[in-house]
Amino acid sequence: MLGSEAIMEFHKSPNVISLRLCFLPRHHEHLMRWLQAGASMGLCDADVSPRAVGQDDGVMLEHVLVWVRENADPAYMIRPEGMRWLVIDHVRNHKLGSFSSFEAALHCIRPVLSVGATAAA
Repeated sequence: MLGSEAIMEFHKSPNVISLRLCFLPRHHEHLMRWLQAGASMGLCDADVSPRAVGQDDGVMLEHVLVWVRENADPAYMIRPEGMRWLVIDHVRNHKLGSFSSFEAALHCIRPVLSVGATAAA
């Protein structure tokens, strides 16, 4: 087993690359289409909270908050965790699921776009 000093050195190594998903322009486009399609199902608004602008016009994402008409406070939070997207019930602070794509995370909240429409997004 590695001691704490060895683990710290491992994380300091220049060969370790931190993998974190970026919020790309295609994610923003899909989010806007999803909000528009879901307006009749109670989707109201979303707020993208960037951490920093990354390479290739991607945004290092802190989280996306989603509002629905049933609640004045944000109802859902979507945030990257490693190479997955977490959906969290923001009101109850409860994890609802972990998804391989941003589109699948949105589909979990309200399935307003067909799954085939998310493949191109």
